[in-house]
Amino acid sequence: MSNDDKLKVRQTESKKKAFKELTIIRDTIFWIDVVGEGKNENAIFARPFNNKEAFPQKLTNKKYNIKNNFHGYGGKSYKCILFKNNFYLIWIDQITRAVWFQIFKEAASTDRSQNKYLVSFHEPNQLSKSIDGNFDSSFVISEKNLLYGICEINNRDYLFSLNLKKTKQDIHRIKKFKNFAGELSSNRSAKLLSWIEWDAPYMPWEKNELFFAQIDQDGEIQKIKKFSNKLINSKKNVSFFQPYWISETHLVCSEDSSGWWNLLFLDVSEIENIFIKKRVERNLMEYGAPQWVTGITFFSGNKKNLFCVAKKENSLILEQYKDLEFVKEFSTPFTSISDFSVFQKKVLLNGYGSDFLGILFEIDFAKKVLSNFYEQIFFDHIKDCSKPETFWFKGFEDKSTHCFLYRPLVENFRKPPLFVRAHSGPTSCFDGSYNSEVQYWTSKGFFVAEVNYGGSSGFGKAYRERLNYKWGIVDSYDCKALALELIKSNQVDSEKVVIFGNSAGGLTALNCLLHGSIFTAAICKYPVIDLKEMHYNTHRFEKDYLNSLVGNYAKDHDDYINRSPINYINKIKKPVLLFHGKKDTVISYKQTLKIQEILIQNNKYSEVIFFDNEGHGFRNIENKEVVMQKSQEFLKNALNI
Repeated sequence: MSNDDKLKVRQTESKKKAFKELTIIRDTIFWIDVVGEGKNENAIFARPFNNKEAFPQKLTNKKYNIKNNFHGYGGKSYKCILFKNNFYLIWIDQITRAVWFQIFKEAASTDRSQNKYLVSFHEPNQLSKSIDGNFDSSFVISEKNLLYGICEINNRDYLFSLNLKKTKQDIHRIKKFKNFAGELSSNRSAKLLSWIEWDAPYMPWEKNELFFAQIDQDGEIQKIKKFSNKLINSKKNVSFFQPYWISETHLVCSEDSSGWWNLLFLDVSEIENIFIKKRVERNLMEYGAPQWVTGITFFSGNKKNLFCVAKKENSLILEQYKDLEFVKEFSTPFTSISDFSVFQKKVLLNGYGSDFLGILFEIDFAKKVLSNFYEQIFFDHIKDCSKPETFWFKGFEDKSTHCFLYRPLVENFRKPPLFVRAHSGPTSCFDGSYNSEVQYWTSKGFFVAEVNYGGSSGFGKAYRERLNYKWGIVDSYDCKALALELIKSNQVDSEKVVIFGNSAGGLTALNCLLHGSIFTAAICKYPVIDLKEMHYNTHRFEKDYLNSLVGNYAKDHDDYINRSPINYINKIKKPVLLFHGKKDTVISYKQTLKIQEILIQNNKYSEVIFFDNEGHGFRNIENKEVVMQKSQEFLKNALNI
């Protein structure tokens, strides 16, 4: 890898680090960023809305590792709530393994001119004692100065409360859930709570339930009601997404009973008589995503001004509703967003596109706003960038399957080598957002394809369910079918076809080498290679995921064996390059260690590389440079280029 290539990797990575977990309250935006040199120390910052030149104010000045580990994958790690005309900031700290809390008010104009926008009433308070478990950040505050939240202790989820006037207290467990719960929210007075629950063998995007609870004067649950409706979920499995209160009596969420995550407005004036106020059914649009992490936001605002994000074809749109009535659709250049927050008519989001990195987008709808955001967003296009082209092909059982194609930027070959990417998850997707690795290979003359194989999200429920009981079959078939299609159309070199996969995508990639002769080599990071081991040792959240992907372990034991590359590794004679972090808690590096010797014996170009300081997903820039350098050397030998 040249110094110029290394510089590109570093520049791309450095731009990714700012503005995590954005929130807007009144005229102030909040976010999390790393502080100092330590990777495990961060802080919450604030600055005025729509003032990018303002110097950020650091709000949490002690040493914290503000992070959410709820259900293994975590999510948003703090919450800021406007309460009693002040800013109540609550966060989860992994150093003390506790919930912390601090109240702020808006600073006087003289302080604001000195880059101090908020003033604290007191020093940070450690609200809870340390727990041997995980907190979620979907906190709610009641008029009785009680903080409600959901935590995970000893493989069980609990609804709990804490007194905001006390410190280092035991959590008060209000309800023990049957299994999993999340997405806690409340109406303005916090007299009504809502959340979702799901139980084995389902994942939250396969089937969950929406619950409501009435809270009494003492802060205890008085009544619980599960939402059930013959049009929605009384007779079939449905996934509810982000139940969100927009008034004292109205809640919006999305649900996929139509086959797509569509909007549902509920009237909860009486907990015993919850009824549908409005239902919006739109095919080919998704107002939701698989809930791997907590705090994913697709709706924000209130009943008078509600804003919704939806995936429409290959981009995201923004919709505005007033009093539950649709007002306008706004087109955007974004292919994905990481954060979305609204206060009154102020909209804040962090968006990504096919030829630009994350953009902090701040816009006030109190002023005139064009329906086409392209005309009012200023961003730097990345030059010499290969744009994604949508391509549909016939995949498993001749079903129409989606992928993105990236054509080479230079002609280094008579016919370009093909680089096929299989995403992780496997219930994830490629969305066409700029990816530095993809662009690196197109700049070297490679043709890159990102396959949204059957089971990917963003294309409706039926598309997601294509992978049910067929993981290791449908995904690999679709990747092979796409490669074959491109070879037949004479666009790529049939003797230089490489498949790449991270995590679940690693299982797809290795199975492609095992079954068929299309692929010349494979590159994998922290791959799934043993479904039996995964069944016994994966963490709680994913423990039953294989029930829908493969089948019941006792009944379908042979499928677990047959689809696990580890059991047939001797048959792989083609070159494989593997990377794995020794701190990986999702897939142990020891699994990769088991096959290292066999792979290297079977092909002289195979190599296995371990990183002592990486987990499931690589963070260190130097390590990322090593991955690119080793991959380039590997392909030079494996493809004879």
